[in-house]
Amino acid sequence: MSGFGDSTAVKPVGEGRYETVLDGGYGIAQALNGGYLMAVLARAAVDASPHEHPVSTAANFHRVAKAGPAELVVDLRKAGRTAASSLVTLVQDGRPVVDALITTGTLDPSAEPDFAAGPPAALPPLEECTGFRPPAATGGGFADQVDMRFDPETMGWLDGRPSGRPDIRAWFRHACGQEPDGYSLALAVDALPPVALNLGALGWAPTVELTWHMRAVPAPGWLAVHGTGRLLAGGWFDEEVEVWDTKGRLVAQSRQIARAPQTRA
Repeated sequence: MSGFGDSTAVKPVGEGRYETVLDGGYGIAQALNGGYLMAVLARAAVDASPHEHPVSTAANFHRVAKAGPAELVVDLRKAGRTAASSLVTLVQDGRPVVDALITTGTLDPSAEPDFAAGPPAALPPLEECTGFRPPAATGGGFADQVDMRFDPETMGWLDGRPSGRPDIRAWFRHACGQEPDGYSLALAVDALPPVALNLGALGWAPTVELTWHMRAVPAPGWLAVHGTGRLLAGGWFDEEVEVWDTKGRLVAQSRQIARAPQTRA
């Protein structure tokens, strides 16, 4: 496996039980990225399933996951001809960190959509986009694991000029060179900076619940990631993400609810 594959690997150790070692390289500040954790959960769900792809995931994040050993408990709820479902729990120090209801299925890589609306907005070409490292990134963190090129129009918050629109767009790929797969999509849907930054919010925005769907097997190459939101109110905001591949296909979509950063610009 690649670097990402090794970092999300799980080892079966009994009926419905797996071990893993969470990679601190996918950390942002003191927290491991939620998309990375969902990729680990998905590997356990698929291993316990007769199907190949994590088609639907609804994850609840209870506490911050730490780098190091962890356990995964897979409670298989249904195993059918076209779909299987499991409740997968990531456990550290004897406490649940993430619970996810994961439905698996087997998608046809050659399938073409019967209908699909186009991307919400066009991303500029790669050469017109900009890289970004969080100010706190000093090496060895999430920014080193992914190669992301951002639409400058959506990055005004970096210069203290938030656009007032909860939109962030970027190109995405693994820094290790792995081509995208279903587990990559779990990472991609949670890879953008919080869209609330363009509403003047500053700081860490912990995800509380995130649901994402794998809609197609991605083609090789860069993924286009589009994030937007509808409401920031009462210390909470929502974020919706679409991921498109090089063939112009919608390959993943997500919606999450998160706590808004306490600091405002």
